[in-house]
Amino acid sequence: MTDLAIETRDLSKQFDRLLAVNNLDLQIGYGEVYGLIGPNGAGKTTLIRMLAAIEEPTTGEIYFNGERMRFDRPNPNLQRHLGYLPDDFPLYDDLTVWDYLEYFARLYRLREPTRSRRLFDVLDLVQLVPKRNSLISTLSRGMKQRLSLARTIVHEPILLLLDEPVSGLDPIARMQFREIVKVLQEAGMTVLISSHVLSDLAELCTSVGIMELGYLVESTSLKDLYAQLSQQQIFISVLDGTLDRAIAELRHCSHVQSWDVRDRQLVVQFNGSESDSADLLRQLVSAEVSLYDFHCKQEDLETIFLKLGHKQAS
Repeated sequence: MTDLAIETRDLSKQFDRLLAVNNLDLQIGYGEVYGLIGPNGAGKTTLIRMLAAIEEPTTGEIYFNGERMRFDRPNPNLQRHLGYLPDDFPLYDDLTVWDYLEYFARLYRLREPTRSRRLFDVLDLVQLVPKRNSLISTLSRGMKQRLSLARTIVHEPILLLLDEPVSGLDPIARMQFREIVKVLQEAGMTVLISSHVLSDLAELCTSVGIMELGYLVESTSLKDLYAQLSQQQIFISVLDGTLDRAIAELRHCSHVQSWDVRDRQLVVQFNGSESDSADLLRQLVSAEVSLYDFHCKQEDLETIFLKLGHKQAS
């Protein structure tokens, strides 16, 4: 047995002259929500399509629950336990919500009375029970995306691949989608999700992988990523006449790496502990700097991603 839900070894995909995925080694443990980050053309969708057994790798191997995926014959275990939501899966607007889900449930050979119970369960999860008899054409974009997710999980998969599932959704629809994914993780499902909305991934993910030009340039837990690459910032707002005094105190603090002045606010790059930042606050107050705001913040996932991209470019 393995503790990995997904593993790839030296995985590559070549399209004519384009090497979309390059010798990629990926490991995702059971129960993780793994966020896949990268610019357009980084290879995220190609990787996900290979994991879903839609694209055949040029070279390399894919393991699902420790079992090697074969492309020369069917993978019944994969089909039974995998849910895949691409970014462009079509809906059938002339069907009702219930008929659409029932169609896919029948494809997965769910039989009555199990089938109807399962349809109600997934509709309840995605908050579409009141819409079960509505035509799909009448649904909002957010509702359609939640319906697509219901179709993806109707057969109770244990691994979920989501490719840009919140693309084009408004903030409320994205929040609803996030909450559903959290419930699925709590139920023990392993989720791989790609998205350009990094704030959503920061709330959802246990681990992240960053892709660039077909390479997996970083793959680690979100906690370790913040510890390694997220710099602490301190935002200090002062009243007129005391800005220069505040800057003089910053020069005497060994944990201050740099600062920017934005009107009457100082944005300080700081490498100390919570105790060190408290010492800096006491130092400023003792120097009679007129403070009206002093708060600390870690750099977010988007900032880390941009820094890594700049590092790769240089």
